[in-house]
Amino acid sequence: MKGQIIRIISDLYTVKTEEGKIPCKCRGIFRKMHITPLVGDYVIITPEKKVIEQILPRKSELYRPKVANINQAFIITSLKEPNFDENLLDKLILLMEIHNIKPIICVTKKDLLNEEESERINKILDYYKKIGYTVLVNTEIDKIKKLISNNTSVFTGQTGAGKSTLLNKINPDWNLETNEISHALGRGKHTTRVVELFEVENGQIMDTPGFSSLEFENIPKEQIKEGFVEFSKFPCEFKDCSHTKEHECSVKKAVIDNNILETRYENYLKIYQSR
Repeated sequence: MKGQIIRIISDLYTVKTEEGKIPCKCRGIFRKMHITPLVGDYVIITPEKKVIEQILPRKSELYRPKVANINQAFIITSLKEPNFDENLLDKLILLMEIHNIKPIICVTKKDLLNEEESERINKILDYYKKIGYTVLVNTEIDKIKKLISNNTSVFTGQTGAGKSTLLNKINPDWNLETNEISHALGRGKHTTRVVELFEVENGQIMDTPGFSSLEFENIPKEQIKEGFVEFSKFPCEFKDCSHTKEHECSVKKAVIDNNILETRYENYLKIYQSR
């Protein structure tokens, strides 16, 4: 019988099937083969034994958070408390680009900005729109619901940005746990303890643990370069140009000419040079 893993707690996998939700265990061979089932995986189970027999091929996968078969990601981004983190935002966008997942930027706490902060951040967000990304405010619930429809989405972003709060606005019946920001740490408390797949608005969404750092050790440098989509609009004379130290680099020139956002380029350098 075919089903989809919608929740994982320890070694118990809740699989949704045509006959309902069935709690299952995995075959021991998965561990020997170093295969880890993920929320979102389509699987074949033996309902009588409540055992997952096979994991079907994935269309996409992430390992932090651990999810599979998603096609878009809502990157929940706080503008204040915690402060706007452009480096983390660019890392998350890059991660989605690498895994062929559509990034959607959803900003929160815009009402906490003063006039000067609002003007500065709006210019940055306008740039993301210019290069093709959807940018929403968390109060635009109808637009968010429309984007959720007929898609499988992951909600992710910096800790304390308001992921669970937003999900509660989309569907108050979930009543997901939320906590206030820890002012002493300047970041949020981890409130989401499991990854879970929910059905809403004719689509599926996942709530995932928040995190504040990403590493790219296993990502080829070429993929990092390609993950900054606006760079392709400024092709260099040499295809192997890394856009770092090379002379006559079109991307570097575009930064100087204000055609590429300087902070985006600086974040690219940080990620690229950390490899």
